[in-house]
Amino acid sequence: MQKLLESIQPYIKITKAEEQVLYNAVSKRTLDKNEILFSEGKVSDEIYFVTQGCIRLFYNANGNEKTAFFYTENQFICAGESYTFNIPARENYQAIEPTEVIIFKKNKTETLLQQVPKFEIIARIATENELITCQKIIASFVTQSPEERYLSLLEQQGALFQRVPQQYIASFLGVSPETLSRIKARIFKK
Repeated sequence: MQKLLESIQPYIKITKAEEQVLYNAVSKRTLDKNEILFSEGKVSDEIYFVTQGCIRLFYNANGNEKTAFFYTENQFICAGESYTFNIPARENYQAIEPTEVIIFKKNKTETLLQQVPKFEIIARIATENELITCQKIIASFVTQSPEERYLSLLEQQGALFQRVPQQYIASFLGVSPETLSRIKARIFKK
């Protein structure tokens, strides 16, 4: 809970009473390595905040898992389309390592926002951050080569290479594990 409070502090100041309202509105879940947090086909009624660990967002495409993103500490996760429109989700979320998340249930979140309207700012910031992240990923696939995407990931989120299996990194970059090995070898030679 402390990590959540620290992450929202730059945006809004909350009182001890508001902290308690927030505390009463959320729950905590611990996931083991490789445990599924949420799977496709279900209708999402939860938003998650990662306090510890790493979650992989992936899709099943023709029997193959395609990694789309990695969420680490202090990031919100939501199967947005499913949550907003009450339809079955297409995405899956899996813990890459032992992970802890704070859970915001939809019905409790609506009550929370009625009790403390300034928490709307948190929802807006989480949504904006997700949108910006999606735009950056799309732009990288349109404007960068796989090697450039690798270098960007290394520069911006280098710690992922120590936390995430290489096949998931390769999938995220849109290349095979063998191609990722060749990219790494070329970069190492430079």
